[in-house]
Amino acid sequence: MARSSQYPLELRRCAVRMVAEVRPDYDTEWAAMKAVVQKLGIGTTETLRKWVRQDEIDAGTRPGTTTQESAQVKAMKREIAELKRANGILKAAASFFAAGLDRPYTRS
Repeated sequence: MARSSQYPLELRRCAVRMVAEVRPDYDTEWAAMKAVVQKLGIGTTETLRKWVRQDEIDAGTRPGTTTQESAQVKAMKREIAELKRANGILKAAASFFAAGLDRPYTRS
């Protein structure tokens, strides 16, 4: 199971907003991200870059898999795994009971 982010959702949203606000003050987007990372004490600029890209995808301005779509896929994979486990149990039970039907009945 994936670990949850060490950064609160509100901090991530704030950082993404700050990048958009300060971008005109810098020559490159990377420089703006670097400044925001230093101000907020975020681990690396790459972390913030990923947040910004995901925000762009979620907003529809960049192609890719949205956060909501990722959550749906994850939930579906979890459901498929559970159904496979249940199917395995049902197959084992069916073969167990079928084996019992093959034995001749003897009265004691």
